Amino acid sequence: QVRLVESGGGSVQAGGSLRLSCVASGDIYRYCMAWFRQAPGKEREGVASIYTGGGSTLYADSVKGRFTIYQDNAKNMVYLEMNSLKPEDTAMYYCAAEGIASLSGTRVACGPPYKYWGQGTQVTVSS
Repeated sequence: QVRLVESGGGSVQAGGSLRLSCVASGDIYRYCMAWFRQAPGKEREGVASIYTGGGSTLYADSVKGRFTIYQDNAKNMVYLEMNSLKPEDTAMYYCAAEGIASLSGTRVACGPPYKYWGQGTQVTVSS
């Protein structure tokens, strides 16, 4: 079992920045890790994913150029740096681990389903 704990959420004005952190209870090397979010009345959506064995990343179109996912394998942590935040980014953000890895050439792409989930951290962006 992998336990995930998120932190770093809060309230920020539009245009501001936040960094979310996710710490895992064990080694995450060569894991597929991801951040998801869910706003009231909406389905949970994938935000960003990363393969911790090579750093390959994927982003939702809505956050490209604004969000960055990265990991620190030595600390068993993954981060989501969020810049130029918009009110539409308001949601509960969840960390997920052990997604499905797909190898294409020498690159690894990560996707759902994910096996382990954190409890979430709230991000609220005001206009």
